[in-house]
Order: sequence, then C-alpha cells, then structure tokens
Amino acid sequence: MKLKKIMSIALAFLMLTFTLSGCGNSGNAKSSGTESTVSQASASASSQPTEKGTRTITDALGRNVEIPADVERIVPLGNTPRMIAYLGLADKVVGISGFDAKTVTPLQAYAYANKDLWSSLPVVGTDSYGNTDYYPETIISVKPDVVLCTYTKDVADNIQKQTGIPVVAVAPGTLFGEDYEQSLRILGDVCGAKDRAEEVISYINNSLDDLKSRTSNIADDEKPAVLSAAATFKGTHGIEGVRIDDPVMTAVDANNIAASSSKTGGSTVIVDKEQIISWDPAYIFLDSGGVSLVKEDYKSNPDYYAKLTAFKGGHIYQYPSSTCYFSNVEIPLANSYYVGKLLYPDKFSDIDVSKKANEIFKFFLGVDNYMDVLDNYGSGYEQVNLGDD
Repeated sequence: MKLKKIMSIALAFLMLTFTLSGCGNSGNAKSSGTESTVSQASASASSQPTEKGTRTITDALGRNVEIPADVERIVPLGNTPRMIAYLGLADKVVGISGFDAKTVTPLQAYAYANKDLWSSLPVVGTDSYGNTDYYPETIISVKPDVVLCTYTKDVADNIQKQTGIPVVAVAPGTLFGEDYEQSLRILGDVCGAKDRAEEVISYINNSLDDLKSRTSNIADDEKPAVLSAAATFKGTHGIEGVRIDDPVMTAVDANNIAASSSKTGGSTVIVDKEQIISWDPAYIFLDSGGVSLVKEDYKSNPDYYAKLTAFKGGHIYQYPSSTCYFSNVEIPLANSYYVGKLLYPDKFSDIDVSKKANEIFKFFLGVDNYMDVLDNYGSGYEQVNLGDD
C-alpha cells in the first residue's frame, strides 16, 4: 500500500509539472476574448513575461485593431514592404506581396536590396499597377502576428475577416508628405521600431531642409526652365509622360515649367508633344526607364527634338526612375541632389552626387555602393545623347 501511495504522489507531481510547463508556452497562442488588453507601456513592463498580452492601436483609417503586444512575424501588403524595409524590419517578413525574386530590378530598390532574404518567402498577394489581389489561405499558412497594408477600409476589413489575423492599414504615403510620416510612425509602433521611424522621418526632413537652404534664395530669373519627362506611372512612357507635380523639382525649388504653366491637372499626365515644344524647357530630366522610348522616338522624328532648347544645349539627362511598385523615397531624394547640382553648381559645389546618393541608399537600404548597382543596370546619373543606340 505504501508503494502504491508513493507512486500516486509521484504521478500527480509529474502531471502538475507538465501542466505548468504548458502554461509557460501559452504566450505563443492568440489571445482569447476574455484576456484584458494592455497598453504598450504596461506590455513592455509586464511582470508576467510568459504572457505576451495584446494592445489596441488605431490605424490610419481610424480602425481600432487589437494586436499582439510584441510583433515578430509580419505580412506587408501594398506599399508597406517598402516602409518595413526602411524601418529595418525586413527580417520579420514571413510572406511578401508585389515581389518576384526572378524579375525584381534595382529600381524597386527596397526589394532588390532584400531579394536574397525574401527569395524563399511565399508570395501572398500582388499590387501590380494598382490591381490589388491577396491570397487569404497563404497568409494564414505563414502565421503572421499582423498583416500590414495600404488598402481601403473595406479591403482591410475583408482580409481580417477572411484570415482572422489583425490587419493594420496605413496611408500609401505622399512622397515627402505628412501622411508618409504618419504611416512610418504607425508601423514603427506596431512592430517595435518607433526610434527607427523617427530616425527615418528626421533624415528625410533634414535632407529637404538642406536642399531648401541651398536653393530658396536663388532669384527666379536665375532659374532655368526644367521639365520632368518620360515619367514612370502605370508603366514607362516616352517624352510625353510628364510629371506635373514633381517633388524632386519642388525640393530644389526648380522652375518646373509644366507645373507653372500647365492647366492639365494631375501629378503625372500624358501631354501632347507639341505642348513640350511650347514650354521649351532649357533642361529635361528623364526617368531612366523611359530613355529607350525617347531614343526610339528621336530616330523616327529627329526634327521634333531639334526644336527643343534642351536638346540643342545638350541638357537632357537621366536619373533612376522614382516609381516602381509605388514611389521610392531614397531614389528621388538622391535625384534631388543630382538635379540641384546640375541646375545650381555653385550651391552644390561641396556635393559629390554619387557619394551623396550612396550615403542615402546606405541609410534607407542598409547596403553599400548601391550606385554601382544602378550604374550597371543602366539607370545611373548621366547626360543623354539621343543619337546613341
């Protein structure tokens, strides 16, 4: 009898130990509906580290979303993969959208810089040319803590309903705009990168302040008329693809002839080529992706280009295309220094454009000498000779 009693006590002790061990791992599971929501501060200072807890955040659409207190696995959709890369969170991505390791180009800089890291990840959606599609079953299979997106409320709600995973929506972001700052702050808060979000915002604003300090006091009559052409939007375009509202030109306070005289409206438009003759800019800047189309057009109609002051003066240049699966930030920021250096060389005499661009790319992408990558791809900074093949 004594032996049976001892064995019973030992068995009970083992069962108790097993039960306690299971509770210690319960923080990896989704929170139940009865668990209280904790603030970010109390979550980080929790006296019960075995319970991760949850917290509620308000996203850019005003939706209140309950998320894990600590987010380690993310699925970014829309323009959030780019923002996540800037925030140094690429290694937290477990499923990706808008990315193909076999076809990604250096102009989709955030993705190209992370192509080796992301090449084995499941593709959970696409956002090509604004055609949004996502794959709920694939999203579920990668077990993210949150899904991040730049979609509308109905789409965000639908993804959350279909997957049962919290979905946080942010604005796609206006280049150099306040809504971009808001998006970075929300994503930084959600993913534990608040300090990095502030660093990115400060870097952008400090760069813009530097550009403005160099150019804002230049008299209007000392500013040559410029045109941003061969703009990339919904694909590549020839010289008729014009960027009316161009943040690069605004950043260096350039005389953007299209913005100052156009009545077409819109930020990027297709214009009649005769309109460009009428504007007759002294400088023309082409997205690198559209340069081949401009050269083909020149072969067919050289007399047209011979009428342009920019052509006659040898002032047609290319810079890396800013837009590829939404707009980059690091490329147009570097482009601003290139444009400023060409238009106002005295004001940028201390700037080595390639060195400055590499500094910018290093900050945003975490890679060295990205200009070499763009140069080798044929998208570097250079004068364009339309007669070259």
